[in-house]
Amino acid sequence: MKITWLGHSCFLLEDSKGVKLLTDPFDDTLGYDIYKGSPDIVTISHQHFDHNYIKELTGNYKIIDKIGISTLHDISIKGTPSYHDKNKGAKRGDNIIFTFRMDGYSLCHLGDLGHTLSNDDISSLGDVDILFIPVGGNYTIDGKEASEVTKKINPKIVIPMHYKTSRLSLPLEGVETYLMHMKNASKIDSNTLVVNDEIKESMSVKILNYI
Repeated sequence: MKITWLGHSCFLLEDSKGVKLLTDPFDDTLGYDIYKGSPDIVTISHQHFDHNYIKELTGNYKIIDKIGISTLHDISIKGTPSYHDKNKGAKRGDNIIFTFRMDGYSLCHLGDLGHTLSNDDISSLGDVDILFIPVGGNYTIDGKEASEVTKKINPKIVIPMHYKTSRLSLPLEGVETYLMHMKNASKIDSNTLVVNDEIKESMSVKILNYI
Protein backbone atom coordinates (compact mmCIF):
# COMPACT_ATOMS: atom_id res chain seq x y z
CA MET A 1 0.00 0.00 0.00
CA LYS A 2 1.17 3.48 -0.89
CA ILE A 3 0.36 6.52 1.26
CA THR A 4 0.97 9.99 -0.19
CA TRP A 5 0.54 13.17 1.85
CA LEU A 6 -0.85 15.94 -0.34
CA GLY A 7 -0.83 18.51 2.48
CA HIS A 8 -3.08 19.38 5.43
CA SER A 9 -5.43 16.40 6.04
CA CYS A 10 -5.40 15.20 2.46
CA PHE A 11 -3.86 11.80 1.71
CA LEU A 12 -3.97 9.58 -1.33
CA LEU A 13 -4.14 5.94 -0.27
CA GLU A 14 -3.48 3.42 -3.03
CA ASP A 15 -3.84 -0.31 -2.47
CA SER A 16 -2.04 -3.15 -4.23
CA LYS A 17 -4.79 -3.34 -6.87
CA GLY A 18 -4.36 0.32 -7.77
CA VAL A 19 -7.57 1.52 -6.10
CA LYS A 20 -7.18 5.13 -4.96
CA LEU A 21 -8.85 6.59 -1.89
CA LEU A 22 -8.55 10.35 -1.30
CA THR A 23 -9.18 11.94 2.11
CA ASP A 24 -10.32 15.51 2.84
CA PRO A 25 -9.34 17.39 -0.35
CA PHE A 26 -8.74 21.16 0.09
CA ASP A 27 -9.24 24.24 -2.10
CA ASP A 28 -6.62 26.62 -3.51
CA THR A 29 -6.53 29.02 -0.55
CA LEU A 30 -4.35 26.84 1.70
CA GLY A 31 -1.03 27.21 -0.12
CA TYR A 32 -0.65 23.56 -1.12
CA ASP A 33 -1.04 22.27 -4.67
CA ILE A 34 -4.53 20.99 -5.38
CA TYR A 35 -4.92 17.33 -6.29
CA LYS A 36 -6.44 17.07 -9.76
CA GLY A 37 -6.32 13.33 -10.30
CA SER A 38 -8.93 10.60 -10.60
CA PRO A 39 -9.56 8.85 -7.28
CA ASP A 40 -11.98 5.96 -6.92
CA ILE A 41 -13.20 6.96 -3.46
CA VAL A 42 -13.24 10.32 -1.67
CA THR A 43 -13.91 10.62 2.05
CA ILE A 44 -14.92 13.97 3.56
CA SER A 45 -14.81 14.32 7.33
CA HIS A 46 -16.82 17.57 7.38
CA GLN A 47 -18.03 20.27 5.04
CA HIS A 48 -15.34 22.96 5.39
CA PHE A 49 -13.39 24.44 2.46
CA ASP A 50 -10.10 22.86 3.54
CA HIS A 51 -11.60 19.36 3.62
CA ASN A 52 -14.32 19.08 0.97
CA TYR A 53 -13.04 20.58 -2.32
CA ILE A 54 -13.86 18.23 -5.20
CA LYS A 55 -14.24 20.57 -8.19
CA GLU A 56 -10.80 19.72 -9.61
CA LEU A 57 -11.23 15.94 -9.34
CA THR A 58 -11.88 13.86 -12.44
CA GLY A 59 -13.27 10.43 -13.11
CA ASN A 60 -16.19 8.49 -11.69
CA TYR A 61 -15.43 8.64 -7.98
CA LYS A 62 -17.69 7.83 -5.03
CA ILE A 63 -17.98 10.32 -2.17
CA ILE A 64 -18.34 9.09 1.40
CA ASP A 65 -19.32 11.92 3.75
CA LYS A 66 -21.71 10.29 6.19
CA ILE A 67 -21.47 7.97 9.18
CA GLY A 68 -22.06 4.28 8.60
CA ILE A 69 -20.40 1.22 7.08
CA SER A 70 -19.81 0.52 3.41
CA THR A 71 -17.55 -1.52 1.13
CA LEU A 72 -16.21 -0.16 -2.16
CA HIS A 73 -13.60 -1.80 -4.39
CA ASP A 74 -12.99 -4.40 -1.63
CA ILE A 75 -12.17 -1.61 0.83
CA SER A 76 -14.30 -1.54 3.98
CA ILE A 77 -15.04 1.97 5.23
CA LYS A 78 -16.57 2.94 8.54
CA GLY A 79 -17.62 6.48 9.46
CA THR A 80 -17.85 7.14 13.19
CA PRO A 81 -19.47 10.32 14.57
CA SER A 82 -17.40 12.84 16.52
CA TYR A 83 -17.14 16.61 16.89
CA HIS A 84 -15.06 19.47 15.52
CA ASP A 85 -14.85 21.10 18.98
CA LYS A 86 -15.06 20.38 22.69
CA ASN A 87 -18.71 21.48 22.90
CA LYS A 88 -20.34 18.59 21.02
CA GLY A 89 -20.27 20.50 17.75
CA ALA A 90 -21.84 23.72 19.07
CA LYS A 91 -18.90 25.81 17.84
CA ARG A 92 -17.70 24.12 14.63
CA GLY A 93 -20.10 21.29 13.92
CA ASP A 94 -19.73 17.57 13.49
CA ASN A 95 -16.73 15.56 12.35
CA ILE A 96 -16.50 12.04 10.96
CA ILE A 97 -13.72 9.66 11.93
CA PHE A 98 -13.07 7.24 9.07
CA THR A 99 -11.52 3.81 9.45
CA PHE A 100 -10.48 1.81 6.40
CA ARG A 101 -9.42 -1.76 5.78
CA MET A 102 -7.00 -1.85 2.86
CA ASP A 103 -4.56 -4.59 1.88
CA GLY A 104 -5.10 -6.17 5.28
CA TYR A 105 -4.15 -3.00 7.16
CA SER A 106 -6.44 -1.00 9.42
CA LEU A 107 -6.18 2.76 8.89
CA CYS A 108 -7.86 5.54 10.86
CA HIS A 109 -8.24 9.16 9.70
CA LEU A 110 -9.47 11.39 12.53
CA GLY A 111 -10.45 14.34 10.33
CA ASP A 112 -10.74 17.60 12.27
CA LEU A 113 -11.21 15.97 15.64
CA GLY A 114 -11.74 18.69 18.23
CA HIS A 115 -11.88 16.69 21.46
CA THR A 116 -10.20 13.81 23.21
CA LEU A 117 -11.76 10.36 22.87
CA SER A 118 -13.49 8.29 25.53
CA ASN A 119 -12.76 4.64 26.13
CA ASP A 120 -15.97 3.79 24.27
CA ASP A 121 -14.80 5.90 21.32
CA ILE A 122 -11.47 4.07 21.28
CA SER A 123 -13.19 0.69 21.48
CA SER A 124 -15.42 1.53 18.49
CA LEU A 125 -12.35 2.24 16.35
CA GLY A 126 -10.84 -1.17 17.01
CA ASP A 127 -7.19 -2.00 16.42
CA VAL A 128 -5.41 0.59 14.27
CA ASP A 129 -2.28 -0.07 12.25
CA ILE A 130 -1.88 3.41 10.77
CA LEU A 131 -3.30 6.57 12.36
CA PHE A 132 -3.70 9.99 10.73
CA ILE A 133 -4.13 12.56 13.47
CA PRO A 134 -4.50 16.38 13.54
CA VAL A 135 -1.95 18.03 15.83
CA GLY A 136 -2.01 21.76 15.01
CA GLY A 137 -4.54 23.01 17.55
CA ASN A 138 -6.73 26.10 17.11
CA TYR A 139 -9.38 24.29 15.05
CA THR A 140 -8.62 20.78 16.33
CA ILE A 141 -6.94 19.06 19.24
CA ASP A 142 -3.46 20.43 19.90
CA GLY A 143 -0.15 18.62 20.09
CA LYS A 144 -0.47 17.55 23.72
CA GLU A 145 -4.05 16.38 23.32
CA ALA A 146 -3.11 14.57 20.12
CA SER A 147 -0.37 12.69 21.95
CA GLU A 148 -2.89 11.56 24.56
CA VAL A 149 -5.31 10.38 21.87
CA THR A 150 -2.49 8.58 20.06
CA LYS A 151 -1.46 6.70 23.18
CA LYS A 152 -5.06 5.65 23.81
CA ILE A 153 -5.52 4.34 20.28
CA ASN A 154 -2.04 2.75 20.36
CA PRO A 155 -1.47 2.44 16.61
CA LYS A 156 1.60 0.90 15.03
CA ILE A 157 2.37 3.90 12.79
CA VAL A 158 1.26 7.51 13.29
CA ILE A 159 1.24 10.20 10.61
CA PRO A 160 0.57 13.72 11.98
CA MET A 161 -1.51 16.09 9.83
CA HIS A 162 -3.31 19.44 9.94
CA TYR A 163 -0.39 21.46 11.31
CA LYS A 164 1.53 24.56 10.28
CA THR A 165 4.09 24.27 7.51
CA SER A 166 5.87 26.88 5.39
CA ARG A 167 3.18 26.41 2.72
CA LEU A 168 0.06 26.54 4.88
CA SER A 169 -1.88 29.79 5.22
CA LEU A 170 -4.00 28.82 8.26
CA PRO A 171 -2.94 29.88 11.80
CA LEU A 172 -2.03 26.48 13.22
CA GLU A 173 0.76 25.28 15.49
CA GLY A 174 3.59 23.24 14.04
CA VAL A 175 4.23 19.57 14.68
CA GLU A 176 6.85 20.28 17.37
CA THR A 177 4.57 20.22 20.42
CA TYR A 178 3.21 16.86 19.41
CA LEU A 179 6.70 15.45 18.95
CA MET A 180 7.71 16.66 22.42
CA HIS A 181 5.19 14.23 23.86
CA MET A 182 5.99 11.32 21.55
CA LYS A 183 9.16 9.26 21.89
CA ASN A 184 9.56 7.42 18.61
CA ALA A 185 9.54 9.90 15.72
CA SER A 186 11.40 10.09 12.42
CA LYS A 187 11.30 12.43 9.44
CA ILE A 188 10.75 10.92 6.02
CA ASP A 189 12.46 12.73 3.14
CA SER A 190 9.41 12.20 0.96
CA ASN A 191 5.68 12.79 1.01
CA THR A 192 5.16 9.07 0.37
CA LEU A 193 5.25 6.04 2.62
CA VAL A 194 5.03 2.50 1.22
CA VAL A 195 3.85 -0.32 3.47
CA ASN A 196 4.16 -3.86 2.12
CA ASP A 197 4.99 -6.12 5.02
CA GLU A 198 3.76 -6.83 8.52
CA ILE A 199 4.11 -3.69 10.64
CA LYS A 200 6.22 -4.55 13.67
CA GLU A 201 6.56 -1.02 15.00
CA SER A 202 4.61 0.50 17.87
CA MET A 203 3.48 4.15 17.89
CA SER A 204 6.18 5.01 15.38
CA VAL A 205 5.62 8.62 14.26
CA LYS A 206 6.39 9.31 10.62
CA ILE A 207 6.74 12.98 9.61
CA LEU A 208 6.13 13.09 5.88
CA ASN A 209 7.77 15.88 3.93
CA TYR A 210 5.44 17.88 1.72
CA ILE A 211 7.07 18.28 -1.71
